Amino acid sequence: MRILFTGGGTGGHIYPIIAIKSAFGETAADKFDFYYLGPDSFAKENLNGIKAKFISAGKLRRYFSLLAPIDLIKILIGIIQSFVHLFIWMPDVVFSKGGYGSFPVVFAAWLYKIPIILHDSDAVPGLTNRKMVRFAKKIILSFDNAKKYFKPKYQNKIIVIGNPVRKELLGGNKEEARKLFKINSTKPVVLIVGGSQGAEKINEIVINTLSRFLEIAEIIHVTGEKNFKNIEKEAQKLPTYHIYPFLNTEQLKYAFAAADLIISRAGATFIFEIAAVGKPSILIPLPSAASDHQRENAFEFVNPLAGGQPRAIILEQENLTPNLFLTAISNLLNNPDKLRQMSEKAKIFYNPNTAELIRDEILQYDKKS
Repeated sequence: MRILFTGGGTGGHIYPIIAIKSAFGETAADKFDFYYLGPDSFAKENLNGIKAKFISAGKLRRYFSLLAPIDLIKILIGIIQSFVHLFIWMPDVVFSKGGYGSFPVVFAAWLYKIPIILHDSDAVPGLTNRKMVRFAKKIILSFDNAKKYFKPKYQNKIIVIGNPVRKELLGGNKEEARKLFKINSTKPVVLIVGGSQGAEKINEIVINTLSRFLEIAEIIHVTGEKNFKNIEKEAQKLPTYHIYPFLNTEQLKYAFAAADLIISRAGATFIFEIAAVGKPSILIPLPSAASDHQRENAFEFVNPLAGGQPRAIILEQENLTPNLFLTAISNLLNNPDKLRQMSEKAKIFYNPNTAELIRDEILQYDKKS
């Protein structure tokens, strides 16, 4: 069976693809051919075991822009490239994670009459998936609330399964993690992650509060590549402040294991990773995210059950001050019972069989079965 993946090319698209591919098992290479076709921004160095080709991609803009003609040319080039690669590979099914980079591939696949499965991670589905649903056999959602964004005539195509998480992130040992990150104090450990590209505003408030922050916690801070050098200079070398531009999968597994609390943006992929490892968290949604989807992700995740403790705390960036930031962290770290309850409810949110359930949906289009 030939399976072709596509997506926007960011970590939020690529990591779930990796998780789904892994669900086919270690001997999958004997039975399946895996391909990726899409932008090369993040995919190029992260798609082990998947044959990849890269195409031009232009944005489907919701607003007027002088760049629109250039984007249109990129889209047309991407469609032509997709036609060529799909003709050569001719997959049995196309699995799309959405994002503007997937549009040329999905469109070409539809013209070739190749079955298409869409997957959307966010509580507010992306524009590309909302437009492409008419071409798809099925759309898999991560949040039940996302169903309302599709017209009634498409509801029979929808199945809510969740967002798959790489199994390699699970099972980290706390003692080994403390050795890896050279954590020697008895203070709680706070992991701060801004997503695959980092988060400038979060980085800024961490630096502005760093001296007081380090009085109550030891910090593992993932800044993103573009912010790393400036923050490293500003922070200098502090023994309880561990700064990294990026964590690979193995490092992130141990960072999760070491953390007593996680602070992050509210991208769907990372929210589901937090849930999978069962950690309490503070979410700071990105205000400029398309359709405010990060805020919707956060509130769908946090939603308290029967009036009990929420799974996470949400801090709005627009209202975020150093005092509010530190107070929220301090209140949680000083309340072990609340941290434990948040951890338990986060764990319940994630279905560990998500990747396998999505794999089974893909296998329905195996012509040999």
